[in-house]
Amino acid sequence: MKAAIVIGASSGIGRALAKILGSNGYAVGLAGRRLKLLSDLQSELPSPSYIKTLDVSNPAEAIALLRELIAEMKNVDLFVISAGTGFVNPDLSWEWEKRTIDVNVSGFAAVANVAAEHLQARGSGHIVGISSLAAIRGGGESPAYNASKAFVSNYLEGLRHRFGKRKLPIVVTDVQPGFVDTAMAKGDGLFWVASPSMVAQQIFKAIQKRKKHIYVTKRWRVVAWLLKAMPDWIYNRL
Repeated sequence: MKAAIVIGASSGIGRALAKILGSNGYAVGLAGRRLKLLSDLQSELPSPSYIKTLDVSNPAEAIALLRELIAEMKNVDLFVISAGTGFVNPDLSWEWEKRTIDVNVSGFAAVANVAAEHLQARGSGHIVGISSLAAIRGGGESPAYNASKAFVSNYLEGLRHRFGKRKLPIVVTDVQPGFVDTAMAKGDGLFWVASPSMVAQQIFKAIQKRKKHIYVTKRWRVVAWLLKAMPDWIYNRL
């Protein structure tokens, strides 16, 4: 049986994707901070599942607990790193900036490192990281969030390059969503807001096709192209 660990499975995209994986023959490891939500999710899954409560903002503890979960499941071939946070922070409060960095940078790198270590020893597998369209440019209302997602995308590319140089058949998928109907969708003027289930379906298709990168939903590729092409003098007026 195929086995996957979803980090950040208690809500949002991670929860929706865990349900899809469980319905498609995967044994699923459910990792996240909120035990009650993980237990509720476990009761909905038709396949074998495992729970591990961990908080990626505490990297040393998260590393140890993730290794425990891998040992319990024995042969994990897919890791989905969906844990993340973000705040609209126009006052540049250091408390919110630090929280974002602790989760999206230090926490992400910690669990991605464990996943890479396991798959490299195994000799094959798949890592999926949930980044954001915000990774493309800096954001004045949420500097740490945009920068942290750029870190996620760049770290994933680094892992892909590492595995490629070692000629290991390990796929690394960078998922860059637009607006998703989760607790992190903050601010005014949101558009093209997709449900977590719709986003999860597109991510699962990308996993099946072993894609390196996707925008979700697909229409956001147009916005991504515009953001990359836009001169600074226009972007700074938005």
